[in-house]
Amino acid sequence: MFGICNLAIIPLRFEPSDRSEIVSQVLFGEHFEVLEQQKQWSRIKMHFDRYEGWVDSKQYQVISESNFNRLSEDPIILNSDLIEYVTGPSNLLMPIPLGASITFISNDNINTSHFDFEGTTVNGVKDKKHLISTAFLYLNAPYLWGGKTPFGIDCSGFTQMVYKLNGYKLLRDASQQATQGEALSFIEESEPGDLAFFDNDEGNIIHVGIIMENNYIIHASGKVRIDRLDHLGIYNAEINKHTHKLRVIKKII
Repeated sequence: MFGICNLAIIPLRFEPSDRSEIVSQVLFGEHFEVLEQQKQWSRIKMHFDRYEGWVDSKQYQVISESNFNRLSEDPIILNSDLIEYVTGPSNLLMPIPLGASITFISNDNINTSHFDFEGTTVNGVKDKKHLISTAFLYLNAPYLWGGKTPFGIDCSGFTQMVYKLNGYKLLRDASQQATQGEALSFIEESEPGDLAFFDNDEGNIIHVGIIMENNYIIHASGKVRIDRLDHLGIYNAEINKHTHKLRVIKKII
């Protein structure tokens, strides 16, 4: 069984309960495989990053395997504005966030609600230099565990969405993203757009950010913010101390 998100944003939960932790979000137009159903809940696997979790079965539309495969093969087309609207039945407007997928709208077999979209879009692979300007679209977005939008986002959701809007695929969690790309030995070898990863006292990767020019980093911590980066980690000038311990720098592109 397969599905697609036909609402703006839905929570992806760790367990089949409204009280369960939100581990990620499913944005409008993202499609997935349904692995299991349990009363009102469905355990799904996202197509884009293979991430798994539980969603409310009332919050998505079932699609055929052939349409799932077609969406998986079609080039991804994303909303490129902070917020836009799709027009649905009876000309009702529904807001969708930055990074929502509108790939399916041209497929009448999936777009049974006759959604229409007239906003600006982005698709294809962009030059690495565009990563930082995309990251600035999320500046000051509040931190939200599991979030993927400018209205609430976590550190790895931030890096994943910035890369996705430029045509690149990152896994969902910081520890997963740290397995991708080529490790660099020194900060001096890095370029704007490379990823810096940070660990805790047990050595587990717990944070990620995007390196900028002149030893700055943009990352989601409290909000999406810009701080200094040095060989020890992230230095927050507002509180005059390091907040995250540097583990590794990865060149993805």
